[in-house]
Amino acid sequence: MRLSRRALLAAGTAAAALTPVPAAAKGTGGRGLRTGFERLAAGGYAPLDGQRVGVVTNPTGVTRDVRHIVDVMHADDRVNLIAVFGPEHGFRGTAQAGGSEGRYDDPATGLPVYDTYLKSGQPLADIFTASGVDTVVFDIQDVGARFYTYIWTLYDCMEAARLAGKRFVVLDRPNPVTGRAAQGPVLHKEFATFVGREPIAQAHGMTVAELARLFNGEFLTAPVALETVLMSGWRRSDFYDASGLPWVPPSPNMPTADTALVYSGTCLFEGTNLSEGRGTTRPFELLGAEGIDRHWAEAVGRLGLPGVHFREAYFAPTFSKFQGKTIGGVQIHVHDRAAYDPVRTGIALLVTARESWSGFAWRTDNWIDRLTGSTSVRTMIDAGATTDEVVAAWQDELTAFRRVRGKYLVYR
Repeated sequence: MRLSRRALLAAGTAAAALTPVPAAAKGTGGRGLRTGFERLAAGGYAPLDGQRVGVVTNPTGVTRDVRHIVDVMHADDRVNLIAVFGPEHGFRGTAQAGGSEGRYDDPATGLPVYDTYLKSGQPLADIFTASGVDTVVFDIQDVGARFYTYIWTLYDCMEAARLAGKRFVVLDRPNPVTGRAAQGPVLHKEFATFVGREPIAQAHGMTVAELARLFNGEFLTAPVALETVLMSGWRRSDFYDASGLPWVPPSPNMPTADTALVYSGTCLFEGTNLSEGRGTTRPFELLGAEGIDRHWAEAVGRLGLPGVHFREAYFAPTFSKFQGKTIGGVQIHVHDRAAYDPVRTGIALLVTARESWSGFAWRTDNWIDRLTGSTSVRTMIDAGATTDEVVAAWQDELTAFRRVRGKYLVYR
């Protein structure tokens, strides 16, 4: 009997999906983590049986041996995969921040790839309808911050799938910075943008499947037909290195899981005239501007923030702010990630930058308000508030969000 290449690949995929997780991929305590996709494949893709399937994904949608799930499913006769939907940066990840790949046919699979970036509501629903899919599958690695756009791609795609009458399946992956707690200010609806559609905390402490359940239960106009394929072997206290999974940069400026650890705090510097480290090998860990010297690192160091040290640093970004210029600032060195609070640290860095550098300024469009979710952080810092005072101001709304969040947590 002769087998086609597709059949041979399908047989190999099925065998790989059913193979036990190797010891090297085990998490803490010897627990073997399995992603939503791994569990979906091991179960013979039962939730997709008889469905024409489209996948919302990017380069992070990979197996633990770094095969892309689109390539795996396309080679498997048990899945009728007919479309791919790319978010910001694109399906194969060729676009920089604020860009996408547009509509094209994927050279590797021949599948049509549709662009979802900055599309929502009925226009996005029309794309799902035109693609001919019955079920939309979502599999993208998040980094745990409200302003990371992939969770809002999830939200927009859920709403569009509802409008188009499609099923929606979310394949879960770890929150790389743990799911221990929600931290930071909660978005006020009048500041909703693509870096925050709904009132959740700046560091949400949830997985994408938990967020999907939250969105469906609290925020969508009406619920979508939702199914979540959960992980096994993941605990809320786990950092990414406990997963045994490879780290694929979710976007060009998220090169490592260490970047994700600081991002929910230091991304706030996008709302200032300082560099947030784009164009360096340590984005969001390096911060600086022309005219800054050792005094900033000394000032923030005196606060004794838990789990982190600050080093006087000099660097020359290859693109973005201060391209090609040598600038001064700080590098963040997290030495105790369990004690580290990225949002409080981000606020402390803003407060001390303003105090120690006369050139400090917010972006003229007050983008900081979109990132923090209200005017409170900006106006309090401008008025001379301390880090503790700024953090105290959001505690009531954070407590309220934590109560709502608690209804949708599915891991211990």
